[in-house]
Amino acid sequence: MDARTPLPPMTQEDLDRLAGRAGRVIEALRSRVYAPDAEKRLELRFNVKSAAEMVGRTEKAIRDAEGDGRLPAPEVNPGTGRRLGYSLAEVNAMRDVFGTRPWRAEGDPPAVIAVQNFKGGVGKSTLVTHLSQFLALKGYRVCVIDCDSQASTTSIFGLNPDVDVDEEEDTLYPFFRHGGPTTLHYALRATYWPGLALIPANLGLYDAEYEFAARMARDQSFVLDRLRRGIETIQDGFDVVLLDPPPALGMISLSVLRAASALLIPAPPNTVDFGSTAHFLKMLSSTLEELGRMGGARDYDFVKIIATKVNDQKSAHVAIRRMMDQVFPEDMMASVLKDSAEIDNATAALKTVYEIAGPATRTETHRRCRAYLDAVGRETELLVRKTWPSHRAALEREGLL
Repeated sequence: MDARTPLPPMTQEDLDRLAGRAGRVIEALRSRVYAPDAEKRLELRFNVKSAAEMVGRTEKAIRDAEGDGRLPAPEVNPGTGRRLGYSLAEVNAMRDVFGTRPWRAEGDPPAVIAVQNFKGGVGKSTLVTHLSQFLALKGYRVCVIDCDSQASTTSIFGLNPDVDVDEEEDTLYPFFRHGGPTTLHYALRATYWPGLALIPANLGLYDAEYEFAARMARDQSFVLDRLRRGIETIQDGFDVVLLDPPPALGMISLSVLRAASALLIPAPPNTVDFGSTAHFLKMLSSTLEELGRMGGARDYDFVKIIATKVNDQKSAHVAIRRMMDQVFPEDMMASVLKDSAEIDNATAALKTVYEIAGPATRTETHRRCRAYLDAVGRETELLVRKTWPSHRAALEREGLL
């Protein structure tokens, strides 16, 4: 009897070929959607009305500052003589001139927010990238730390994890190793977004899970608090630090939970994901209790569940979303991250919705998508400001406390 199957075996060489093909596709995509030198650039331009709203001053104040030399004259189209609009860097220069940067005061703690769920596919990286860019548009100093070896967030920010990121020099991996760097400054990368820095990831970060697990028995405090201590070495330069952890309960996820001062929990409103979120919350509670016994209790400034991938046309989504509001009346964010073709199309081009420019921004689909993304950003911004003592008086004047 012939015991052989009609299927040829899948060898290591075959797997290597598959990986190589996938890598070539990604590289071709980057060459097509990015600038000719394969580096992403921010193409956003703002007219004087939009710039005035962003800066918090009148259009006349901006023109007066340009007239008296406090601000440079705007760039114009040599053919038409019309203004080309302001870049985000130029808008931030206006904020500096007028003193309207929204930065935290020196005595305020930075917000270290982990977007955490132990299940993949819930919109974690989508939330991290869009939230970081919303805050950068507002003028905050933001750092995104990609802690996930799948490196989706790193890719959206224009880096090919397999080509542009060295695991021994650019990721968290060296910092997690015994005898590694003493600060995280070595891994910080400025991005094409003014005011937004990134610590990238790649597949090599996965090795840290094994090394951490092996070291846990010998030195619990090193493993659990390493990331928190690393963030403390760079926090003076940022208002908000966003952590994108792996979608699993591993050693890096545990260190993220110890490093964060706040949690956002993305949860799609369907039966499977709601059940997964319920299990995540139970696991989170028991995990934090155990971590507390190991290294001291960890309190958070806020923990919020945000409904993601919401489709209002699906009755099940509406029903489960309503149930989530009833089960978590004080813990759900009022804003939601809806399912949108605009997000899918942007992601297909390795972009976010905030990076779309030109005529595409004038469609109704884009405006709706921007509206709910902005709502998520504003609600998160308010939560962050409530953690800063120096903002209390302003929040009271604004009727937000």
